[in-house]
Amino acid sequence: MKKGYFGDFGGQFIPELLMPPLIELEEAMATILPTEEFQTRFTNMLKENVGRPSAITYCPNLSKDLGLDLWLKREDLNHSGAHKINNTLGQGLLAKMMGKDVLLAETGAGMHGVATTVAAAMLDMKAVIYMGATDVVRQAPNVNRMRLMGAEIVPVESGTKTLKDAINEALRRWLSDQETTHYCFGTAAGPHPFPTLVREFQQIISKEARQQFMDRNSGNLPDVVVACVGGGSNAIGMFHNFVPDESVELVGVEAAGTGEPDCYSSAPLDHGTDGVLHGMLTKLLQTVDGQIEPSHSVAPGLDYPGVGPEHAHLHATGRGHYVTINDAQAINAFKVLSRREGIIPALESSHAVAYAIENKDRLQGKSVLVCLSGRGDKDLGILDQIL
Repeated sequence: MKKGYFGDFGGQFIPELLMPPLIELEEAMATILPTEEFQTRFTNMLKENVGRPSAITYCPNLSKDLGLDLWLKREDLNHSGAHKINNTLGQGLLAKMMGKDVLLAETGAGMHGVATTVAAAMLDMKAVIYMGATDVVRQAPNVNRMRLMGAEIVPVESGTKTLKDAINEALRRWLSDQETTHYCFGTAAGPHPFPTLVREFQQIISKEARQQFMDRNSGNLPDVVVACVGGGSNAIGMFHNFVPDESVELVGVEAAGTGEPDCYSSAPLDHGTDGVLHGMLTKLLQTVDGQIEPSHSVAPGLDYPGVGPEHAHLHATGRGHYVTINDAQAINAFKVLSRREGIIPALESSHAVAYAIENKDRLQGKSVLVCLSGRGDKDLGILDQIL
């Protein structure tokens, strides 16, 4: 396998000016990550500041309703409310030990921005968060949380004013401030080594979930593991330690948008073609001329026209099965899980829950383990407008 690639996908398609910080980051991964000092501090932070291990929860009411055994890996119980903090604490600590004092990040749903701000506060660093102007409005609670904790918020008015554009502007900022700043990339995408680095920090999800499920089920593995896929960090974290288990079906759920013919979606694995975006070769939503198409999802964290290269590889090899769920199905799952189990999921995670609901006939009698990647209080404003 070529360095920085997952099969045919990945690489470093970037301006030459960004090569020095990427080389510096790769060297830090090789020299700092394996040290006892880093591993001890990181493990303690996950335990004391995040609350790991996060629980797995059996859903008795929905399991009875659907005719299957539904389990949730509860990343929504983490401090700050999502899986994102696993990655930001890891990258933040690494950056601190590299001598950086600013954490730069992009965010869509706002959870990565919140988690980056939390990490910066804990590590006595400054947080600078780029966010599409559209997302600043629809994720106002997270914007307020970031500002309260001291982050500098930079609304992005270009393009579709969503995650893709926030990444573009954050990369430009990094070009000028790389000596003092670490770009805390929020998902398992971007140029090498970010997909590998983010997976390294997020694979704790499946490491815990695999053992927890076996402990609760007489040593048996789940039949199906499900996670929503935008850029893909919660999903690659949830899949990683199950990949060698061929008996376990891995299902990634992309956002189909409204689901109407010719609507904008956020499903590059189901509808996209090979192309380059944000420093990586992957599957993209693009025109025949290679122009990036607008993406759409009711879930801001899935509103992205690309996907991490490892997911593109799992899709190409058939090890991962990638499907779509539309806005209405995700909103239904949001309401059903809230009402039947008293758990309010993020709209992103609701896409994964919806897969179990919409495919209950095929999943009869099976054990289904869903990554509940975040909590839904951030989305109540969106739901108020829709409902």
